[in-house]
Amino acid sequence: MNKRLFVLLVILMSLSLVGIISVQLYWIKSSVEDKEEQFTNTISEVLIKVTDKIENREMKEYSDRFLNLKDSIGELKGSQLSNIFFIDRDLNSNEILFYSHGILEEDYNIASTFFDSGTGSDTTTIKNYTSKRTKAVFREEYGLDGKSYKLNPIQKLEKIGGMSSIDKAIFDDVYREYAERVAIHKRVSRQEIELMLENELRNRGIDIEYEYGVYSRGLPTKVRSRGFQFSKNNIYKAPLFKNSEGESNFSLMLTFPKQKKFLLQSVIGMAILSLLFTLIIVVAYAGAIYQLIRQKQISEIKSDFINNMTHEFKTPIATINLAVEAIKNPKIIADHEKVNRYLQMIRDENKRMHAQVENVLRISKLEKNQLDISKDRVDAHQIIEDAIAHVDLIVADRGGYVHTHLDAERSEVLANDMHFENVIVNILDNAVKYSPEAPKIDVYTEVANNYIIIKVQDQGAGMSKAVLKKVFEKFYREHTGDIHNVKGHGLGLAYVKKIIDDHQGEVYAESEKGKGSTFYIKLPLI
Repeated sequence: MNKRLFVLLVILMSLSLVGIISVQLYWIKSSVEDKEEQFTNTISEVLIKVTDKIENREMKEYSDRFLNLKDSIGELKGSQLSNIFFIDRDLNSNEILFYSHGILEEDYNIASTFFDSGTGSDTTTIKNYTSKRTKAVFREEYGLDGKSYKLNPIQKLEKIGGMSSIDKAIFDDVYREYAERVAIHKRVSRQEIELMLENELRNRGIDIEYEYGVYSRGLPTKVRSRGFQFSKNNIYKAPLFKNSEGESNFSLMLTFPKQKKFLLQSVIGMAILSLLFTLIIVVAYAGAIYQLIRQKQISEIKSDFINNMTHEFKTPIATINLAVEAIKNPKIIADHEKVNRYLQMIRDENKRMHAQVENVLRISKLEKNQLDISKDRVDAHQIIEDAIAHVDLIVADRGGYVHTHLDAERSEVLANDMHFENVIVNILDNAVKYSPEAPKIDVYTEVANNYIIIKVQDQGAGMSKAVLKKVFEKFYREHTGDIHNVKGHGLGLAYVKKIIDDHQGEVYAESEKGKGSTFYIKLPLI
């Protein structure tokens, strides 16, 4: 995949993911805000409803007391009737309108001390008023002789009742003025407020703990719940006991200690589903990005592998071709010593290519679990000695050494001798390859908790921490500028890892750039 295209694809996917997450978070935030607004409106309605009921209850109590007192007195002390009327005649329709409004004032001698003013000196009395309204329409009719005359009623309406709404408002104002002199805890009780609040909240499907308090001009009164605390935030209030002008000295305040939790619970279901789907998208996105990066890495690794394999085969093929051409030369073919040398070169290069092909096939079979690994009781020290023999000549040719420190008291393990030997050879071969100077290798063994620890230490180029994390991956090779400066195709240590895992063991490495590397193999003893 083209690098720019890959970067562009990752950016677009990242922007899409950020957009999806932003939309989800905005939706959750909007849902919570909508719930808060809905909750606020509902609580405002509850408070208005409760305060209205309390005010109406108080007004009814005063009215009932007045009516009961009037009935108990019974005898009318005095009355006065005022009557207003007018007559209007319509010449076009010969109709006469008669309207009268009479007001009957009745005095039952009830003193205004009824309102418990406490002074006892007020001698003003309260009077009852009754209104009688009559509306009648008559039509003038003449006889056939044109002289006889009579009025025929065609409509008559009569209403008897209390005073008008204006008069009633004046009457209510009297009650309100006197009620203001009564202490607030005598006008309303905590039980009444709690009962009304619970009923109104329950009717609206709100089940949440609350605290309430009645405040007078910003100061607390006795009418409040035990846990109520005044706070400017998250508090709802409504005026209580308003006067005729709509003003009040009292406020009923309501607060909900667990309001945020209640609101979150109302949207938690959808929020969890939203976050769950978002998480699935994030996981899918991360997986897709990982696969893209992995595919890109594999593509690069395979390209390096092909380049290295081409180089590895190109040299022996060229050597074989040159040797064959030399043998075909009449002068050379007569020289048996040179012919044998060239034939040995052909044999060695052929063996080298065969070994590389075997390495590739071996790791492929091992991944498909097609490699037959039978295990027997073997001596780890003997396997190490045999493996060292394979590289001893190469190390000596470069002026280096392989020293052994086989100090383990027990060395028998259950292993496949051929594959186990290949593992040691691969590690030793890497130590030789990555030693710029003469290879200096030390091999140690020791016993720890029924395991044998094999340690191969070199003084070569070493590895960085980044390389150390990937050194056992298939096809991985550290780049040092020229990819062909070290022979190989990145399969040796991957093969080592597979074989040791199959033997229920562990393999790991420690290294520092410029100070060499140490490989550890840990196998169970028998």
